[in-house]
Order: sequence, then C-alpha cells, then structure tokens
Amino acid sequence: MSAFFSLIRRDLSLAWKHGNALLMALGFFIIAISLFPLSLGPDRETLGRVAGGVIWVSALFSVMLTLERVFGPDHEDGSLEQLTLLPLPLGMVALAKTIAHWIIASLPLVLAAPLVAVALNLPLNQVGILAIALLLGTPALSAIGCLGAALTLGVRQSGVILSLLILPLFVPILIFGAGAVEASTNGTGAQGALQILGAISLIAIVLGPPVTASALRLAME
Repeated sequence: MSAFFSLIRRDLSLAWKHGNALLMALGFFIIAISLFPLSLGPDRETLGRVAGGVIWVSALFSVMLTLERVFGPDHEDGSLEQLTLLPLPLGMVALAKTIAHWIIASLPLVLAAPLVAVALNLPLNQVGILAIALLLGTPALSAIGCLGAALTLGVRQSGVILSLLILPLFVPILIFGAGAVEASTNGTGAQGALQILGAISLIAIVLGPPVTASALRLAME
C-alpha cells in the first residue's frame, strides 16, 4: 500500500509541477460554460432549465482532454515499464493512476460546478443535487477514460480514436447525471438517478483497472 499511495502522490506532484492537466480541464470547463449564455441568450429562466445538462457536457469533454496524458508521458520516457517493477500488481498501478486522474481532472470540476451553476441561474435546491451527481459520476468517467487511454496507448492519432471509443460509454453517465438534476426540477426525486450513477462508478472502479492493466501489457509488448 505504501507503493500504491506513493504512485498517487507521484502523479499529483507531477501534475502540480507542470499544471497542464489541471489548467486544461478547469479552463475548458469554465470557458465552455461561459459560451452557452452567449448562444442561448440572456434569459435566466432558459439558462436555469439547461444548466444541469450544460455543466455535465462541459465536464465530460473537460475530462476527455486530459486522458492522453494519463499513460502517454510515462510510455514515452520509459517510466511505464519501470512502474511494472513496483511491488504492486499492474491492476493496482492502473487503479492508482485512475484515482490520481480523478483528483487532478475531475475533483476541481466538482468543486467549481456549484459556482458556475449559480451563475447559470440553477435553483439553489438543485445545486446540491448537481454536486452530488458529479461526485458520484466522475469516478466512472476517470475509470472508463483511463481504460480508453490504455487501449489507444502508442496508436497514431490516438486522441481521435480515444474519443470515438469512450464517448458511447460516457453517454449513460451523462444521461443519469443530467437526469438527476432534471428529476429534482420536476419534483420526481433524484435518488434513483444518483443510485445508478453510484453503481456505474462502483462497477467501473472495480472492473476498469484489471482490464486497463491487460491493455497496458499489450501496449508494452
């Protein structure tokens, strides 16, 4: 477990040192959301109705921007082969990279979402539902995204292939994430959608790293 947490700290320190992934994801998130009022108009009621979906779509694409850097730099400089020498199964290495990616790319979006939601006139009673939905759903985005990054590791034009590969897998998360906010708006209750989001993330976290490890082995052969 010491090696496991050391690997997480390593990725966090590298991200803090370079700042690329953090600034890229958070910057795109804020810029994308700020463009929607320009296209939809200044009507606050309209913005409030679409705020949940807008924030979820922006978060999804923000996370996607950072996926190529999960394994790419380590693969290019040979660090990935060195990571296989750690006293950890490769699946645990993949899990550590997934957790680090969530902290770097997704957690800042979860923290920023309530602020931009208020700016988009999302009712205050729905801001909490949105934050909980993002907190439950973004781990699945990271787990599935890291799997896609491993599958496309070393492939030319991997960014395009990665997008085509994982976007269909992101759709259920987007549907239930935005649906939780919509359900709270309609008064039907968001509990069901939140439970499904939590289940999706749990399954992705459990099953994703072993499959990611298999994809990494293939990439390093």
